Amino acid sequence: MESPNLKAFSQRVSDQLFKHLMPFWCGPAVDHEQGGWMGWLANDLKPDRTQPKGLIVNSRILWAFSAVHQARPDQLFRQMADRAFDYVMNRFWDPQHGGAFWRLDDTGRVVLDDSKKTYGQAFYIYALSEYHRAFGSTAALARAQELFQLIERHTHDAKFGGYIEVCRRDWSEADPDARLSDKDMNEKKSMNNHLHVLEAYTNLYRVWKEPRVAQRLRELIGLFQQRILDSRTHHLNHFFDEAWRVRSDSYTFGHDIEGTWLLCEAAEVLGGATLLQQTGSTALPMAEAVLKEGIDADGALRYEGRGGKIIDGGKECWPQAESVIGFLNAYQISHDEKFLKTVLRVWDYIENHLVDHVHGEWFWRITPEGRVDPSLPKVSEWKGPYHATRMCLETLHRLRAIAG
Repeated sequence: MESPNLKAFSQRVSDQLFKHLMPFWCGPAVDHEQGGWMGWLANDLKPDRTQPKGLIVNSRILWAFSAVHQARPDQLFRQMADRAFDYVMNRFWDPQHGGAFWRLDDTGRVVLDDSKKTYGQAFYIYALSEYHRAFGSTAALARAQELFQLIERHTHDAKFGGYIEVCRRDWSEADPDARLSDKDMNEKKSMNNHLHVLEAYTNLYRVWKEPRVAQRLRELIGLFQQRILDSRTHHLNHFFDEAWRVRSDSYTFGHDIEGTWLLCEAAEVLGGATLLQQTGSTALPMAEAVLKEGIDADGALRYEGRGGKIIDGGKECWPQAESVIGFLNAYQISHDEKFLKTVLRVWDYIENHLVDHVHGEWFWRITPEGRVDPSLPKVSEWKGPYHATRMCLETLHRLRAIAG
């Protein structure tokens, strides 16, 4: 890509972040009645106060404002980050047993789900580490360190490696059916859980060079390369029993492409040319498979496949965001122009189909028929600013590196 085009693309990304996404999360998404952020907003911004406030979206909001403030320091971003920090520290934290509750009601009470899901604890660490990076908060770092110790004590599998999915409030073993969500299989271990523990520990290691964090990061990288990744198809398997026997047969292109760059990021933060070369050698064939099988004629990334066939052709917002980063990462490794061209095609799709120019933010999903899915909200316990904001920040950072 020629330099002027890089500059124009960078400006489009910057405008999306600072003129479209951030105003939404500083504005209509804020809950001025009950504190924190709205638990649910429809596409037309109508609230549903029967819906929960989830640990995931609130942690992601904390991460987003902390990260954006580092990119462009602003009093409003600091105010929003502090608001999010206060909410997750005082509402989601369990003062009795430690760790973060999974789900609160609209008023912030722990009446819906007090379980300790490893996926949620990981995002809490990810966000606290970023808040510490942005503002030097010793309280945030101390809690992230405490949470690391809790995860390692209660959810790490010393025999087979990796982490179990869910514990009760007191960190005892959860009921047999303790899935992360209704869409998931009831199995001991999942790719998604481990991907975000990897992500969280990478961010924690940036601010806390604890040898045990480095040890677990190396273990996680090895698990992805040797257990989670199907070396024949270059797709990530989804679900496993405790001994890592595969229990699922489909793959999601968004997780595949997200995994490519998160593995490389972990290796980069750990340091060492050999590890970085190894993860790059893992990432490139995965990116090739996603490009060949997942990208549709309109430039967007389809959702799910099985056995080389598409089983869900919908275009959800978060896989588009992750594909921009993942294909940029593939270009930086390979210098193959096809990856850069794919980035631009995906970005065009985002701007033309996912960005809501009326009410703000992005639509959650475009159906295989090309229509906005009206059943999915603009804000929910799973729909927040994290994927889009991170994509913008990573893209701006990587475009600067590419431009030299």
